[in-house]
Amino acid sequence: MTLLPETVRRIDEIAARAQAHGRVPSLALAVVRDRAVLHFAGAGESPRPDPKTQYRVGSITKTITATLVMQLRDEGFFALDDLLYRHLPGTPIGGVTLRQLLGHVSGLQREPDGAWWERRDGGDVDQLLGGLTYEKLTGPPFRRFRYSNLAYGLLGAVLSRVTGQSWAELVTKRVLDPLGMKRTSYLPIEPYARGYVVHALGGAPHEEPRPDAGAMAPAGQLWSTVTDMAKWAGFLADPAPGVLARETVDEMCNPVTIADLESWTEGHALGPQLFRVGERVYIGHGGSMPGYVAHFAVHRRSRLGVVLFANAYGLAGPENIKHLSLRTLTTVLDSEPAAPVAAWQPPAPPRGEAAEICGRWWWMGREYDVAPDGDALVMTGPHHRTEFRREAPDRWRGRSGENEGEVLTVRRSADGEPATIDIATFVYSRDPRHLA
Repeated sequence: MTLLPETVRRIDEIAARAQAHGRVPSLALAVVRDRAVLHFAGAGESPRPDPKTQYRVGSITKTITATLVMQLRDEGFFALDDLLYRHLPGTPIGGVTLRQLLGHVSGLQREPDGAWWERRDGGDVDQLLGGLTYEKLTGPPFRRFRYSNLAYGLLGAVLSRVTGQSWAELVTKRVLDPLGMKRTSYLPIEPYARGYVVHALGGAPHEEPRPDAGAMAPAGQLWSTVTDMAKWAGFLADPAPGVLARETVDEMCNPVTIADLESWTEGHALGPQLFRVGERVYIGHGGSMPGYVAHFAVHRRSRLGVVLFANAYGLAGPENIKHLSLRTLTTVLDSEPAAPVAAWQPPAPPRGEAAEICGRWWWMGREYDVAPDGDALVMTGPHHRTEFRREAPDRWRGRSGENEGEVLTVRRSADGEPATIDIATFVYSRDPRHLA
């Protein structure tokens, strides 16, 4: 896929204006799809942006930490509803669950104790846990959304305790290497962009330190490139089963809480953030560390995404980096033609039990159709579509759509013919007059 010339022109203009008005030494923006960069737009000279230059991604790191949590959950190391004390015994805040920590609804305060952890080398896990007190809970879980870096430091501690490996080892072996993200690393590797604070008075840039966050690394340590973040956005849109099953990534992307209860434009899932722009919902995350801001967003259905890095803390001008990222992605989706519609091909004729079930069914005077789709059956009707797959004789499970997870049971007459189908107590009949 290539972008239309007019789309490219608009993206280049967005990047140039953002760098100039935001007063950042270097800005890197990419439109991505299917793990590849479709178009790269760079602006600035310090350094000259390049798709393979590293920037610090800050809290985008949390989405990778969350992926590790879901991996180990799937492998049976723990359950998301485990209380924290089960894996970190003795902690005074052990009454919160891993799920609450992932979704920022645990009630934990934003930061750990001590000096601003983003500007100094962090301590180890024992030091992090030693600073915990009951007062770190600002209120009961699920009372409201409360973003917490501390929560992700604790999730990293859990990952290390249950596996006996460091968070950095787990990230590399379980996520970065399998996805081919060779330019994503714990510490910066040349070439990388130095980070700055650009003073509001006079515009003088001041280079920022690049500390090792230590036990807080799971909240914001990683460095990456536009090329590697294209792979990460692609993974969230189209999961790699060797890293995480599609069903688990879907679970990660389901909303846990709404962050802005007035407008409902932003929420949080089990790791990723959710952004609603018009009738679309994007998956992604923002990030900042001293000297850097970053953001990525992906529209899962189209698999299109945007990655945006800048090497200045904060972004002056009319828009912050989140707004720029979302505006860029919306511009691409609005400007580019929809994917071509695949030619219709007649399905293979159903066989066995599927052949008996296919055809018209009725419920409450409404018509529903069951048709084959490969190894599955698809039931469609008024405002309804569900794909079912066979689990056992006369038993089919909803895999997507209105009745996902529900069981379709075939009820047979005395002569062995399908008489009705029962989906979660809703009974469908071949008889149009059937109203049960």
